[in-house]
Amino acid sequence: MQPVSSADFDAALAAAGDALVGVYFWGDDCFNCDQFKKAALLQEAALKAQDIHWLHANVYQDTELGRRFSLHGVPTFYFFHRDRKLGRITSWPGLPQFQQAISGLRERISASGSA
Repeated sequence: MQPVSSADFDAALAAAGDALVGVYFWGDDCFNCDQFKKAALLQEAALKAQDIHWLHANVYQDTELGRRFSLHGVPTFYFFHRDRKLGRITSWPGLPQFQQAISGLRERISASGSA
């Protein structure tokens, strides 16, 4: 995962090109963020198989970025394709639900003809 901040967020998003971009917004001492991190380590291969270009930001430290996306809690995952926001997942729903949501996003990208 590539770290980003409010200063370089848009450039990092543009640099991803045609990739599906997932942005993991998290915070220090966040129990649910730690749950995702543990799950990500245990299920690393399955998450990598989703072929997502990952960015991450600690919005407890970069409050400007948190305000930009009107975050009221973390972890929150936002997804983009070609600089267009596709959707978000609030909290960590578990791998099966996460994979299902990603499949739905990929279908939307394909249906729009922008794949």
